[in-house]
Amino acid sequence: MSKRILITGAAGFLGSHLCDRFVSEGFHVIGMDNFITGVEDNINHLYKHSNFEFIEHDVTEFVKIEGKLDYILHFASPASPIDYLKIPIQTLKVGSLGTHNLLGLAKAKQARILIASTSEVYGDPLVHPQTEDYYGNVNAIGPRGVYDEAKRFQESLTMAYHRFHKLETRIVRIFNTYGPRMRLNDGRVIPAFMGQALRGEDLTVFGDGMQTRSFCYVDDQVEGIYRLLFSDYVYPVNIGNPDEITILDFAKEIINLTHTDQKIVFEELPKNDPLQRQPDISLAKKLLDWEPKTTRSEGMRITFNYFKSLPEERLYKREHKDFSNHIKR
Repeated sequence: MSKRILITGAAGFLGSHLCDRFVSEGFHVIGMDNFITGVEDNINHLYKHSNFEFIEHDVTEFVKIEGKLDYILHFASPASPIDYLKIPIQTLKVGSLGTHNLLGLAKAKQARILIASTSEVYGDPLVHPQTEDYYGNVNAIGPRGVYDEAKRFQESLTMAYHRFHKLETRIVRIFNTYGPRMRLNDGRVIPAFMGQALRGEDLTVFGDGMQTRSFCYVDDQVEGIYRLLFSDYVYPVNIGNPDEITILDFAKEIINLTHTDQKIVFEELPKNDPLQRQPDISLAKKLLDWEPKTTRSEGMRITFNYFKSLPEERLYKREHKDFSNHIKR
């Protein structure tokens, strides 16, 4: 009988790729999402599989799953500033109430649970590159704090359940990840630059462009998460690509990739935007025998071809979602 796994945030960018991976590995996958930021197009292709089922549900409400459950991947959360700055309370709730509900479900089902944390727990880091034992430099009351603190609380709650209830838990700290199924206009740098290039617009760089990011292709990220789930390690593990680049140099790479002649324009840096972001993946290498395989040039080529394949109306549509149906209190 197939192992059963619940994946929350299943209709999101990363969640949908995880669904693909576990379906392909022969698991019975239960996808869950309330479509607050996810889109059904990301999982439509999975409905034909007999070992995939989908439940539309908000995990901040009580989560009930019939039958046995072997594993839970908790990936439900807005992950783009353009989203979590518009729905700050919902972002905090999914990291707190949602995580509490899923840890309770894992305890009831005696299931192993992996929660998706983020490099944002390091804030604007004073240690570079970032190692798992760095406590971070986070402004809890700044505008980005709703996401950072939701994830930091999520980690604390998960470790409390591990220590007090002896629950089998895993924590992945995800660094910038990209690939097909990203929303074209979700505000993150890769879809932002590629969308601007495709529309013939100048590329917008915030600040002086000297801030750095490290981009991991989605297939590599999924592989790291998969290996972590089946490891015996309960503490946080960085999964990301340590190939660091400044945003200004990255903008130039996008112009070369897209064969456009757009200019680069500069705007004010958002408050608390991290100036450096680079994972130390020594632990993942040792523990999981994992490191990213996809070069940035190859991953960006695949991602750009995906964006080029989208209907023209998607290219010009500003995908600022209407959250009114999800905002109750």
